[in-house]
Amino acid sequence: MDLHTHTKFSDGIGEVWDNAAYGALNGIRLVGISDHIHYLSFTNLNHYLKDIERAREESEIPILAGIEANIMETGVDITDEIRGRLDYAIASVHLWFNPGESWKYVELVKLAIQDKNIDIIGHFGNVFPYIGYPSREEVMEVIEIAEAHGKAFEISSRYRVPELDFIRECIKRGVKLVFASDAHQPEDVGKIRWSEKIFKRAGGRKEDLLFSELL
Repeated sequence: MDLHTHTKFSDGIGEVWDNAAYGALNGIRLVGISDHIHYLSFTNLNHYLKDIERAREESEIPILAGIEANIMETGVDITDEIRGRLDYAIASVHLWFNPGESWKYVELVKLAIQDKNIDIIGHFGNVFPYIGYPSREEVMEVIEIAEAHGKAFEISSRYRVPELDFIRECIKRGVKLVFASDAHQPEDVGKIRWSEKIFKRAGGRKEDLLFSELL
C-alpha cells in the first residue's frame, strides 16, 4: 500500500489518476490520495473527490480518498464535515521547533491522536534529528494513547521514520501501521521499499496494517 501521496490539488504535480496509474504500475495494491487540507477550499474539495471517484472507477486497484491535515497548537485543522466525506485522514506536524523542544512535538501528536477525525499520524519523528529525541517514556506514552484510541502510524519511506523499536512496539500492542511514500510526483507513488523492509524487520504481518482487508 501507499497511503500518503500528493497531487496538483496541493503541492504535488500530477493528476489523481496519474498517481493511481503509477501505483498500479509499481506493484502497489492500494493507493491513497492525501493532499494537504489547507489547499482545499470547499469547491476544490468537491473537485478533488470527484477526481478520486473517477480514478477509482478506472483503476484496477482500490483507490482511497484521504487528506493530510495539520496538527496545530489549537488542534487539528479538520472538521467533522470534511472527515465524513473521506475514507481516512492523516495528521502531521508541520511546525518549526527549536532544539530541545521535542516535548512540544510529542504533546501535539498526543493531541491529534485523541481527535476523533484522525486515523493516521504522519511521519512521526521526522524532526527529531533537529530538535532532539524524546525519552523512551514519552514515546511509550504516545504509543499507549494510540492503542487506547485505535489510531495508526505511517511508516514513511521519504523520512525513514519511525524507528525500528517504535514499529516493533506498535506491532506488539496491536497499533496499526501503513506504508507511505509521501510522493509529490506520480513517478514516486509506490516507492515504499524502506517502509516494507523495516516493517518486515520488526516482524510485521499483513494483519498489522490498516486496511489490510483491501490488500
